Amino acid sequence: MAAGSNNTLAKELETFGRLLPSLLDREGHFAVILGEELVGVYAAYEDALRSGYTKAGPNIPFLVKRIVPNEPPQVLRRAVTLCPM
Repeated sequence: MAAGSNNTLAKELETFGRLLPSLLDREGHFAVILGEELVGVYAAYEDALRSGYTKAGPNIPFLVKRIVPNEPPQVLRRAVTLCPM
């Protein structure tokens, strides 16, 4: 992961959270966030991704996030095998 990527993601998530109330009329669509900028809102994930790459290029991170009023928590599980010491 590139240096600063966590800060970039945190900034983009904060921007999304701040803009969410004004985006709820497009519920189910996908918002593209680049830093503190709303790039656009798209009905299809693929269109949102394409827009993000067009705006940011292939090496600059951006956020594509579905617009929903309440995001349910995600449970992520991963099988972990411990290495013997």
